[in-house]
Amino acid sequence: MSRGKQLFKRWKTEYDFKTFVNASGSLAVTTVFALYNGYLGIRHASLWYGAICVYYILLVLLRGLIIAAAKRLSLRERQEQARSRVFLTVSILLLILNVFLIPPLSLMVRQQKPVNLTLIPAIAMAAYTTYKVVMASVNLKKRQASSDSLVWMLRTINFIDALVSILTLQNTLIMVNSDGGDTGLLPLTAATSGAVWLAVSCLSVAAIVKGIRQIGNKE
Repeated sequence: MSRGKQLFKRWKTEYDFKTFVNASGSLAVTTVFALYNGYLGIRHASLWYGAICVYYILLVLLRGLIIAAAKRLSLRERQEQARSRVFLTVSILLLILNVFLIPPLSLMVRQQKPVNLTLIPAIAMAAYTTYKVVMASVNLKKRQASSDSLVWMLRTINFIDALVSILTLQNTLIMVNSDGGDTGLLPLTAATSGAVWLAVSCLSVAAIVKGIRQIGNKE
């Protein structure tokens, strides 16, 4: 059997291996999405899209850190402590990153809308967001099937990524369909922004608690 077929067989049958392979591929996709938001931020002088670009790039770096650590550290008992430390470190960084999500969310709630966007960005983001939310939701539930804490963390970050992309889509739809002076959407944007931020923060805190427990159990 060729190496390519062996890898494909592992991808089909081994959940952890499939997770890391898919995460490696999603790094490129998320980077493109981040750069697209950066392009919109530069072209339209939008602080919102610029901030979201930075947020997604930092998420890419966190994913890359996990993948690199998983490749370097095996599941052998003597390296489990190191994996737990990586898990806790990423969890703390993720919580800090969520704090930096507050400024762009406040911009969206206040509907600071410097320019009009066409329907094309909205359609592109709607398709991308729908795919991410569906896949991330399914895999978030499946993460319990793995005993690897780094797989658990990757699935959690993917779900947070999907939740934030909902806000990106919402802001794009507002920019397409609003003239910037309409405050009728203020309660909706405030509620959804607050709900999403609370959700991603709770996921981050839960990950920190899990990391602390892992380290404590291995001492």
